[in-house]
This record gives sequence, structure tokens and C-alpha cells, in this order.
Amino acid sequence: MRSWIFILAVSYLVLLVLLSLNSRRRNQTADDFIFAGSNIGIFLGLLTFAATLFSTFTLLGMPDFFRMHGIGAWIFLAVSDGAMVFLIVWFGYHLRKRVLKKGFRGMAGLLNESYRTSFAGYTYFAGVFLFLIPYVAIQIRGVAIFLNASFPEVFPVWGWALLIVITMLIYSEVGGLRAIMYADTLQGLILLVVVWVIAFNCISYFGGVKTMFVSVESVDPGLLSVPGPENLFNIQFLLASFLAILLLPVTQPQLTTRLVVMSNLRAMHRMAVGVGFFAIMIILPTAAIGLYGAVRYPEETTAVFLSQVLLFDQPGIVAAAAIIGLIAAALSTSDSQIFALGSELRSLLPLREKNTLLKTRIGMIVFGFASFVFSILSSDQLVLLARVSFAGTSLLAPMIFAAIFLKKSPGIEIVIATLTGLLLFIATLFNIIPSEIGTIRMDLLLLIFLGLFTVVIHFVRNRSNGWSRNQH
Repeated sequence: MRSWIFILAVSYLVLLVLLSLNSRRRNQTADDFIFAGSNIGIFLGLLTFAATLFSTFTLLGMPDFFRMHGIGAWIFLAVSDGAMVFLIVWFGYHLRKRVLKKGFRGMAGLLNESYRTSFAGYTYFAGVFLFLIPYVAIQIRGVAIFLNASFPEVFPVWGWALLIVITMLIYSEVGGLRAIMYADTLQGLILLVVVWVIAFNCISYFGGVKTMFVSVESVDPGLLSVPGPENLFNIQFLLASFLAILLLPVTQPQLTTRLVVMSNLRAMHRMAVGVGFFAIMIILPTAAIGLYGAVRYPEETTAVFLSQVLLFDQPGIVAAAAIIGLIAAALSTSDSQIFALGSELRSLLPLREKNTLLKTRIGMIVFGFASFVFSILSSDQLVLLARVSFAGTSLLAPMIFAAIFLKKSPGIEIVIATLTGLLLFIATLFNIIPSEIGTIRMDLLLLIFLGLFTVVIHFVRNRSNGWSRNQH
């Protein structure tokens, strides 16, 4: 296996270097560096969007989630991702329509222009920073823990994490967004092949799908129904998760940017359909891997289960490919989000300010090492931490929708309410205030309130403006 790891790792690194250098040659302007020329085709757009969306936690988190909570995880993620396709088509059309009229430097800059105050952009940036940095960190931590459990004599957890961050920053700073998209494409293809090969081997252990479900039922019948053995998948959890995942293309800048830089509307629509297909193809095999673990390793820790199922139960070349795929996934998702934070920082800087690109690159380095620090401090519950990130950024959606769809300034009241909602949600995470009001989850309640509040403010301001015109 180690020989295969060496061969595949060297091949992967050589490809990264070549792709980064090729991207650097094609970056003639700062906008080329940040937005890859805004001329991305269907194939590259599909794989970069999918690879950014389906990251390390797909191969590390989702199998363990199926192992612990059962088939309800399919509803949690696959159904939500499938519905996301329709939102991409609808929201992407209106976003691109707005961008054609006003231009695009980043979502924070667009919010500043729409709300006519920098408070809106800074609120958005604060929200994505607070919830994307932990999300990046869990990608890094997940792979670092896995590598440390598999090869404890090489590096400690923090050593693997630091190596991932440095590699990510180097090729991101060299090649810009285009290099990241090429790396995404490479990672998406590796991950798709590896996860299906491992899933096939897991199903072969049982002798077929039917036998696998019979074996799972004999271990714990609760794994084959909702709300699952630990009662996680209740209606509120599934609804709140559905909305949080559905809104990812609206609230997370690395995905929003990919909608904008597609070559045309037709390419974006076809990319969206492809993402839906990719979602099914990447999540389905993780169910088989997780159910295999529920039978063979029901009491093992996450690290032991993953190292067994991904490495020691697989042929050498498959195990080596799984390791390279995991590293590629961690790099792909982390660099996309760190780069997106850097581009959002750029959109907050004045247009005529000198050294804007230099400050953007410095910001990326700072964000990268902030993720490294958080990766050392965060827990091992990858999927639940990812869901917290999704839920936190989803609270930004009403403010963004108002900016995209309303012709006039939506009103600073919406921004203030959004910031308040973010602070309340953070307070629930630190147990400062309850995570439920009565029997309703706070994240779901906040999202509903912000949506209704935005609609009410819009109608009140319209009615007030109409009354003022009549008075004159």
C-alpha cells in the first residue's frame, strides 16, 4: 500500500503543480485571478461545484453517520441536495441577471450596493467567516485524524493539518480560482471512483444488497427506519437541515461565485442538473459503507472504523487511492472556501484602493491559518459540525434574497435583524441561551422569523413610500 501511496501522491502533486502553473499563465488581470475569466464551461463547472459541495465529510463523515444513525441520513442529505438543483436554476438566473446590470466583485460588495451601507457587507462577511472557518477546519481535521490513525509514526494530527494548509495555500496563491477549479475536477473524479469501489467491496462482503440489509436489521432494526436508533432524524431536524442545505448556493460565497463565473445561463442550468446527478452518485455508496460498518464495527470509534473500512479492509491500490482522494477532498473544499473569503474581503475594499490583490492574498493566508488553529481545537463530529455551518450561513439567506429581488434598497432593519439572528444562534452553540424555544429548534425558528421579518419590512417600506408620494 505504501508503494501505491507514493506513486499516487507524486502523480497528484505533479498534476497540481502543472495545473497551477498553467493557470498562472492564463491569469492576465486581478479579475482573472479571482474569477477565472468568468467563462467556465459545463464540465469544469459541474465538477468544481460538486467537488466544493461534496467534500471530506462525504467520505469520512457520511459513512459514519449512516453507521450511527441509519438510513435516515439519506433524507438528511441526498433529498436536500436533490432539491438544491431547482434552487440553483432559479436563484442563479436572477443572480446573473442582477450581475449583468451591476457587475460583481463578491456578495459582500453586492449587498453594500443594494442596502447602500457597508454595514450589510460586513454583516455578511462576519457570518460567512464565523461559519466557514469551522467548516474548513473540520475538513482538515477529519483527514488529519484519519492519517494520524493510519500512520501514527509519521506526523501528529497537527502536523498533518499544517501540511494540508500549506499545500492548499501555495497552489491557491499561485494559480488563483482557475487552479482551484482544476484541482476540484481532479478531486471530484478521484472521490467518485474511490467511493464506488469501496462500496462495491463492502456489499460483496455480504454477498448482495438484500443480505446486507438483513444483517443490519439483526444488529439494530432502528438503523433501517427514522428517527433512527438515537432519535436524531425527527421532523424538525430534517426540515431545518433541508432548508440549511437548500440555501447553500445562496449563502456560501464559494458556491455563489461558481454560479456567476459560468460562461452563460444555459451552461449554468446544465451544470445544476449535473450536480443533482452527482449528489446521488456520491451519497448512495456512502450508505453501503456505513451499513457495512454498522455490522462489522458497531462499537468502534470513528477513527478506527474509518481506518478499517477505507484502508485495512481494501486492496492496497484502493486504500492508497482512498488516502489520496481524502487529501484531495480536504484541499479542494478548504481552498475553495478560503479563496472565497479572500474574494469577499476584496469586495469590501474600495475600488481605487492600491494593492487590493496583495491584501486579498494576505487575507487568504490569515484565513488559512485561522482554519488550522480551529482544526486543532474542534471535535470529531464532522457531519454535525458541517450541519451547524450550513445552519449558520442559512440565516443570511433572507437578507441576500432581498438584495437580489428587490429593486429598491431593502432597508437596514433587515441587516440588523440578520446580525441579531447570527448572534442568537451562536449563543445557542455555547449554551448561553436554550437551543429550543418550547419544542421548536432555535435555528429553524430564527430562519422562519428572519424570512417573515424581511417580507414585512418590504411591505411596510413600500406602503410608507406610497403614502409619502400621495402626501406630496
